[in-house]
Amino acid sequence: MTQQDGDMRDAPRKEGPLASLRVVEFIGLGPAPLAGQLLADLGAEVTVIDRASGKADKTDVNRRGKRSVALNLKSEGGRDAAQKLIAQSDILIEGFRPGVMERLGLGPNDCPDTLIYGRMTGWGQDGAWSQTAGHDINYLAMTGALHAMGPSDRPPSPPLNLVADFGGGTMFLLFGLLAAVIERGISGKGQVVDAAMVDGVSAMMGLIHGFLAQAQFSPARGSNWLDGTSHFYRCYECADGRFVAVGALEPQFFAQLAEGLDLPDTLAGDQMAAATWREKARALETIFKKHTRDEWVERFDGTDACVTPVLEFEEAFVHPVNAERGVFYRQSGVWQARAAPLFGRSQPGMANAPHAPGSDTEKVLCEIGYSSTEIDLLKRSGALT
Repeated sequence: MTQQDGDMRDAPRKEGPLASLRVVEFIGLGPAPLAGQLLADLGAEVTVIDRASGKADKTDVNRRGKRSVALNLKSEGGRDAAQKLIAQSDILIEGFRPGVMERLGLGPNDCPDTLIYGRMTGWGQDGAWSQTAGHDINYLAMTGALHAMGPSDRPPSPPLNLVADFGGGTMFLLFGLLAAVIERGISGKGQVVDAAMVDGVSAMMGLIHGFLAQAQFSPARGSNWLDGTSHFYRCYECADGRFVAVGALEPQFFAQLAEGLDLPDTLAGDQMAAATWREKARALETIFKKHTRDEWVERFDGTDACVTPVLEFEEAFVHPVNAERGVFYRQSGVWQARAAPLFGRSQPGMANAPHAPGSDTEKVLCEIGYSSTEIDLLKRSGALT
């Protein structure tokens, strides 16, 4: 990386523990935009470089709390503006295929050596598959995790796109970025953070890898205690067609479950005897269908039997337990989760609603030193889109 000079002009700062960070995010899909949103949620000033101006979409939660500039990166003026914005930022986030940013003249070697350069891919920056397309299901499949998900008599079931995209992708990108921020405080230098979803998912599987080494986890799908096979860790349908989730792993919690269900000794005993799980699960299926979901929830309320309702989205938004903590809020008619986690001293304020692509272009350009005349020239040249 090369050193460049320049300081962002004074601009209104947000509240939160990351309010000192300036982030530039190149528009993309999936894990990278969520990473930018979560940084913005905690107070970072995140500016998205969009391909073109457009209308605001209040439903695009990943854009909340961010600003937007629309630049034509194929033009010299657009690239220059992007470089100036990058030079006055702490962190860059991009999720393109390897080599795209270099071809634009915006790769790590084109940026200040104090910049933390976050790169988000599925397969990594190099290797045989680095240029191959993929999605959450593909990255998850290559780690061994997907093979363990779902019933034994059906193909593996993808868990939405939560595990590879957002668990192995977003969270490990953020982990790397903030680790690099801490290291820069010691070395004074930035660095590239190469976050690949196959790396992140694999790193999350330490517990399972340990179980495999101890011969406590079967490679056969639908035969393990955490995959919905055991009678004490699965979901059950109730009389009204809705479901409860049972997670009574520990013996003391299972004892409370057995008491609440009035289980005979044949069902309450030998909890960890895997050979009996399917038979016991069938028996519990019959029991749970005798009452509605909410009747079971009421029966187990206040106990440690680990029985909870399986809520639909609209129910989750307003459930008293979630409401008490303020997990969700509604902005412009759109339900969404508030910033997480909570902080005792530097709690961020409410995030702004999503800005329209390109709506902050002139303001941001002024902040990084462009005059009104120079901005007009950029408009006429097609550098601003």
